[in-house]
Amino acid sequence: MAVHAEGIVAIVIFYLLILGVGIWAAWKNKNSGVSEGQDRSETIMVGGRDIGLFVGGFTMTATWVGGGYINGTAEYVYLPDFGLAWAQAPFGYALSLVVGGLFFAKPMRSRGYVTMLDPFQQIYGKRMGGLLFIPALMGEIFWSAAILSALGATLSVIVDIDINMSVVISALIAIFYTLVGGLYSVAYTDVVQLFCIFLGLWVSVPFALSNPAVSSISVTAKEAVYQTPWLGKIDSADTWMWIDNFCLLMLGGIPWQVYFQRVLSASSATYAQVLSFIAAAGCLVMAVPSVLIGAIGASTDWNQTTYGAIPPKEKDQSDMILPIVLQHLCPPWISFFGLGAVSAAVMSSADSSILSASSMFARNIYQLAFRQSATDREIVWVMRITIFVFGALATAMALLTGTVYGLWYLSSDLVYVIIFPQLLSVLFIKGTNTYGSVAGYVFGLLLRIGGGEPYLKLPPFIYYPGWVQQEKIHHLTGDVEYFIQQRFPFKTVSMLASFLGNVAFSYLLKYLFESGTLSHKYDFMDAVVSKHSKEIMDKTTLVSSDNIILSEMAPVKTHLSNSLAGTFTNTEALSDDDESSPESLNNQHE
Repeated sequence: MAVHAEGIVAIVIFYLLILGVGIWAAWKNKNSGVSEGQDRSETIMVGGRDIGLFVGGFTMTATWVGGGYINGTAEYVYLPDFGLAWAQAPFGYALSLVVGGLFFAKPMRSRGYVTMLDPFQQIYGKRMGGLLFIPALMGEIFWSAAILSALGATLSVIVDIDINMSVVISALIAIFYTLVGGLYSVAYTDVVQLFCIFLGLWVSVPFALSNPAVSSISVTAKEAVYQTPWLGKIDSADTWMWIDNFCLLMLGGIPWQVYFQRVLSASSATYAQVLSFIAAAGCLVMAVPSVLIGAIGASTDWNQTTYGAIPPKEKDQSDMILPIVLQHLCPPWISFFGLGAVSAAVMSSADSSILSASSMFARNIYQLAFRQSATDREIVWVMRITIFVFGALATAMALLTGTVYGLWYLSSDLVYVIIFPQLLSVLFIKGTNTYGSVAGYVFGLLLRIGGGEPYLKLPPFIYYPGWVQQEKIHHLTGDVEYFIQQRFPFKTVSMLASFLGNVAFSYLLKYLFESGTLSHKYDFMDAVVSKHSKEIMDKTTLVSSDNIILSEMAPVKTHLSNSLAGTFTNTEALSDDDESSPESLNNQHE
């Protein structure tokens, strides 16, 4: 099949549009935040903290509406024995935004944090912040690699161009405008990209529905025509596994830097909450065409199409059902329009993840852990370098690693099992400390890894109740693969164990040290008996105090740059005099 010139032209026009918007956003906001005394590095990470409802709503929605979201939703609706009942991402991520808006957006935004890892380093110290950076970084990089890989495969289906070239070009464009404009470029391009996703997919749906090879989706929803009904069902034996996966999406969708980057860029804590609720509705709306395309795929007699007699599920191409429907059930010019939607979805996620990973590294690892005296210009250059490095790493993984989706599944599980309970503890549980944080980290990691990961062919060493051995037949080769399926909700149990371990060990070590049962010299993490931790555990909590004194961020000193001085509160709160104390401020409000 020859390369489609029209498709190439459509992609070039779309990419030039995105690149132009990204550069325009960078130019338009080049001085934003600087006039208010905000450092350039912070402006790149969170804008000028002036993102409004329109742009903010779009960019928050784009947090999860990416290539994996629209492709994955269509895939699960199409897959026999799964169907709409197992397409959990739209409702799971929408609820994660609601929960995040209700409970997490306000305390994070009101304290003026710059990244998600700031409260961890403030309470648990720089080493623990570095440990928590690992699963957070893995999630962002593997997610970028997975969606870039999906884009390459999609372009190869519709336009028939080289996969490697399409992935590299897409990644370079996303890296370039992210590097130039930071969050502003990412946010403004998200607006254009979401319009392209919505229009591109909705324009395609009527043409695909009216194709003679497609039966009525209202009939195939409940009756087996070409395969099992696309509404799907949940067997009683799989109920706990379904609940486990849903909890992972709903709660595990919160502790991501891509989400908190938007929260922290909002103009106020209330705006951050409102943006979360708008994005929740946006996620549901954006999933509708993907659900319909999956249903169309399940309702098609593929023998009547140019695809051939063998359906995609028997060619192990279920994950490509969305581009296959666009290619074989729509006119060529419509399929190219839909291709723009898929490309937009991928780039809207890739640029966000790359920026998030570089923000956490530049601030929480380089600046706060190693170079506390770093200048603002130095931090900006570290960010630019890491945007390029992490983007290149994600691109290389997309091209070279066959198990990139398996890596992303595992890393997203680790975000849920490790980071979510830590975030819960650091924001809402007074008295947790570094010892408890380490214990919770280890418990969660062991229990999750112990359950195995079939995508990575990682065998379990913990066999949870109800486990079964399943077989997977590769239709193209005829090979049969056996794997262990854990039907027990072990991911959620691992998360709860991590949370309870954090709380229990924190209070146990606090009691042992403060009662004198353990000598103070064994407090090698300076987490209980030091002045730093005593202030944290006995005088303040992140929830009840509006003023967080910079000295609590040990070992950062108060005479550093403006970016650090304004990190957690206004400058008045940096002094230790009575006028700026929480008690005096409360009295003033009264």
